[in-house]
Amino acid sequence: MSGAVLVLPVALPLLAAGLLSLLTGRRLRLLLGTAVNAGVLLVGGLLLKEGLDGRIPTASIGGWPAGLAIVLAADPFSALLVCVSAVLVLASLCFAAVCGEDGDPRFTSLVLVLAAGVYGALLTADLFNFFVFVEVMLVPSYVLLVVGSGRDPAAGRVYVTVGLLASTVFLAGVALVYGVAGTVNLGELAGAAERGPAFALAGALVLLGMAVKAAVVPFHGWLPRTYPQASASVTVLFAGLLTKVGVYAIIRVYAVFFAGMQQFRWVLMAAALATMVVGVLGAVGERTMRGVLSFDLVSQVGYILFGLALFTGLGLTAAVFFMVQYVLVKTVLFMCAGTVENLYGSDRLDGTGGLLRHEPLLASVFLVAFLSLAGIPPLAGFVGKLGLLQAAVAEEKYWPAAVALATSLLTLVAMLKVWSRVFWGRPSSSVTALAGVARARSALLAPALVLVVPSVAFGLGAEPLWRVAESAAGGLADVSAYVRAVTR
Repeated sequence: MSGAVLVLPVALPLLAAGLLSLLTGRRLRLLLGTAVNAGVLLVGGLLLKEGLDGRIPTASIGGWPAGLAIVLAADPFSALLVCVSAVLVLASLCFAAVCGEDGDPRFTSLVLVLAAGVYGALLTADLFNFFVFVEVMLVPSYVLLVVGSGRDPAAGRVYVTVGLLASTVFLAGVALVYGVAGTVNLGELAGAAERGPAFALAGALVLLGMAVKAAVVPFHGWLPRTYPQASASVTVLFAGLLTKVGVYAIIRVYAVFFAGMQQFRWVLMAAALATMVVGVLGAVGERTMRGVLSFDLVSQVGYILFGLALFTGLGLTAAVFFMVQYVLVKTVLFMCAGTVENLYGSDRLDGTGGLLRHEPLLASVFLVAFLSLAGIPPLAGFVGKLGLLQAAVAEEKYWPAAVALATSLLTLVAMLKVWSRVFWGRPSSSVTALAGVARARSALLAPALVLVVPSVAFGLGAEPLWRVAESAAGGLADVSAYVRAVTR
């Protein structure tokens, strides 16, 4: 496969975003936006097939010599996340269209620019260009959140301030890496943290910047403060994509720059456990659907870091598997919350009730998604969490495994709280009055219904995704093939 194909996931959305300025119809904008991301999904699938066959496609952009060129590379981990991200962007565009939130002519263009930044961040093999792509991703996200945060304008200010602070810390880390190593190419930085304290400090600063963007405790407060204040479709988009780019960077940098160094794993484990526990406790205390889901979004990031902290073949495989199913399930849950808010005017837990009677399909989709999130068999969430627990026990990490298990039970409690107050019980008078109109807009559920299917499929038939996750984990545990690909 030609390395030029690697440019398409970035170039196509950017070109389409420019073209959209010439189009005036909502349907044309939606058609072009979905067509472009469907194309990216196809490219991601081809890149994933190459990676599973043992080849890592690379491309050097700009005609510069090695060490200066913009290097893009797609190992199985990157390619898999490109595929998942493309699916989420497609679903988010469709959800926004059904909600009527894409009426602003800028909306689809902003989403496409954001998507281009996400795809570029997942494919770049250069720390500075990762920073550039993250900023490409964040600039439209600032606009999308600030414009849509009508309920609390301060949320937009918090989001922008924290985003700029995290970017500044990350850029300072990249500058320090360049200062001590003379390069920012990830391949040339393989195992750099082992060269001395200055290298380890530089890498730690890079990880710190990404920990803020990933909402790792104690840098998590901005996420539940801002996400619930955005419009429903913007929250869906953010929940599936933005923090995951930060998590991806943490995994990639720790695997390559730190080479999974044993002496730093306790820091990752402490961060993972704190993120799990603080996030889920916050979810239990929230009073809106999106508030609960936003805190739980933080908690579930801890499970991915848990697998990284173990840094074994099984732990990394389970972390990758969990990451894929989790972003799909969490997107479904935010879509369900957005559907409730769009149809009944509020997602407050005490403002609805009895939706099971009027919205059985919505209730069923939410039920499957939250059971998967809590790790109930035979759904995909159970497979991922079981793998993580098995990996922890194999390493004799019994207390961390117990914390992870307890957190999963608390996740179930938080989700049951939402279920009992929103879907169970007697319908309120406002719900009954709006039920007839609500059913007429059942198309709102279509994107969520499509995304919830993999949770069942990857639970009952987990082997295909597990094998892909295993291949991705192998490339993280042994980065030699990735290093050769991005330095040749």
